[in-house]
Amino acid sequence: MKVCITEKPSVAKDIASILGAEVRRDGYYEGSEYCVTWTFGHLCTLKEPQDYTEAWKKWSLGALPMIPQRFGIKLIADKGIEKQFKVIETLIGQADEVINCGDAGQEGELIQRWVMQKAGCAKPVRRLWISSLTDESIREGFKNLRPQIDFDSLYFAGLSRAIGDWILGMNATRLYTLKYSQGGGNVLSIGRVQTPTLALIVNRQKEIACFVPEDYWEIKTTYRNTVFNSVKGKYKSEAEAMAVIDAIKASLLHITGVTTKRGKEAPPRLFDLTSLQVECNKKLGYTAEETLRYIQSLYEKKVTTYPRVDTTYLSDDIYPKISGIMQAMSPYSALTEPVLSKKIPKSKKVFDNSKVTDHHAIIPTNVPPQTVALTAEEKRVYDMIAKRFIAAFYPDCEFSQTTVNAVAGEVEFKATGKQILVKGWREIYERDKENAGSNDDDENQIMPQFVVDEEGPHEPSLLKKTTQPPKLYTEGTLLRAMETAGKSVDDEELRDAMKENGIGRPSTRAAIIEILFKRRYIRREKKSIVATAAGIALIDTIQEELLKSAKLTGLWENKLRKIERKEYDAGQFLAELKEMVNSIVINVLSDNSHNNIVIEKEETSKKTKKSRKSKKSESAAVASIADIVCPVCGKGHLLKGSTAYGCSEYKNGCSLRLPFDEYPVTISPEELRDMIKAKYSVK
Repeated sequence: MKVCITEKPSVAKDIASILGAEVRRDGYYEGSEYCVTWTFGHLCTLKEPQDYTEAWKKWSLGALPMIPQRFGIKLIADKGIEKQFKVIETLIGQADEVINCGDAGQEGELIQRWVMQKAGCAKPVRRLWISSLTDESIREGFKNLRPQIDFDSLYFAGLSRAIGDWILGMNATRLYTLKYSQGGGNVLSIGRVQTPTLALIVNRQKEIACFVPEDYWEIKTTYRNTVFNSVKGKYKSEAEAMAVIDAIKASLLHITGVTTKRGKEAPPRLFDLTSLQVECNKKLGYTAEETLRYIQSLYEKKVTTYPRVDTTYLSDDIYPKISGIMQAMSPYSALTEPVLSKKIPKSKKVFDNSKVTDHHAIIPTNVPPQTVALTAEEKRVYDMIAKRFIAAFYPDCEFSQTTVNAVAGEVEFKATGKQILVKGWREIYERDKENAGSNDDDENQIMPQFVVDEEGPHEPSLLKKTTQPPKLYTEGTLLRAMETAGKSVDDEELRDAMKENGIGRPSTRAAIIEILFKRRYIRREKKSIVATAAGIALIDTIQEELLKSAKLTGLWENKLRKIERKEYDAGQFLAELKEMVNSIVINVLSDNSHNNIVIEKEETSKKTKKSRKSKKSESAAVASIADIVCPVCGKGHLLKGSTAYGCSEYKNGCSLRLPFDEYPVTISPEELRDMIKAKYSVK
């Protein structure tokens, strides 16, 4: 008997019908040598601190850092989950083979592996890996089941992410809450991704608050109903600009050059999850979480492909399916007909195997959308995906760009105009009366024919402007900032390169933003996101740049992606994170720049008083170790690792290592200092 484990009951039902397992049992489907069961997303989670030792149940500075020797998992405390897990555990025990049918991504892999691990699965396991839930895709996937070992690196990356978040989140949250929260009453929630994200928002607000607006003036002149701009650009004073106008108003405007270039504008790229969330926020006002919910539903209703992706490309094997997908999109037949009437183009800007790993960009499937019950919101999101997909196979938009140079007196002017020659892909959006992204500004004005050396009277004018502060983040622009670790990037190619160092993953960024809302660190003001007083205070309290640096968090994300590609060791990643957390604990405990206003309740038992005294001593000892200057580099201070003492400058190349078998952890900081002085002849 083969047991298939899916991530949701609805997916189990679809797969069961394909496999012929049509008998519904309590918690699974059965038939044709298959049993198809399901999880409800996460059934298991990492154990909490108190699950490892009673000493970690009470929040205490002396217990930090909390780093278990070996991490364990447990069932989430819920009767429904416990019941379903028992079904899965029983079926696995009776199975000859298990087929992992979880969502084909890092989180899906982690969910399924933890359930099988908790159930003590020792049976052979194969993996169903598909990019859509259509009947055709499911059948094809079961014909090409892959060994579970092929996805070990995906699991290790997911596990490293989960453990890393636990180590940093659990320790930093307790550390800052106990150290700085009044009476420990308000929990200061800190996370590997959420804190740098909050820092982006807070820093933007501070930029705006500190911004000092400045007035400036621009000189324009109108000739033959065309607006020319002064090449100099900004004038710092009105008097200076007026002097220029007075000097040129009696002069004729003389045309010195006319240049016309033809250009092409390629269709917009296909959607990955982040770009879809950005577009839906901009055009439809949907939050990132709402968009994720709608696109996940479209995927489960089989009309779009797997959504949690970070690529805008298709693999070559999708090309033969394009015609069938477009033919199924009958509500869009007027738009697809020009593509289907001739050979479908195969552009490197759309098809590139090197840019696709596990999944391709989000596109429609061959399931006709009119045959599925969609909500109004789902229809709008589908429409956005459908038009972007069709546009990718339309010709480029062709235009002519004309630049006219002129001079009046000694002042140079320039005018530019753009004329659409061939609409190409823009026709899709024109037909639907949507804005295809064109701008009605001076650069896009339709200009009359100009000839070099012509001249005539003109009307100069002065335009006063004021420098503007950066804008508050919207959910869309915040998602882009998370994707690029806080840098403003407009170029698609450069953005692709920076995705490796983005903070968070496309599938988790919406949840991170929602966590910040729920913890009241941020709030909405119309479409903008604003940090609350609590959010600003938290970022101001955190002195450790390691905890709030988008750049550093991006580097961690890069390592997690490398683990997934078998280019980096998961053990090394976690070792580095443990050392970093240890360093953070020491630095914060040593920090006297803030008053420690933690108020501990009076304890009555002698045992509790003794324990508290012991933990205070331990905390003091850690702080004393931090006072020992590194004898090798002279810059860092001592850190206590898992097997040896090291230097806080280890990331910058310091090689100090004092193994515990030579420098026992049982000795006092003073004794340790004396031993170091003796060995390194430190004065």
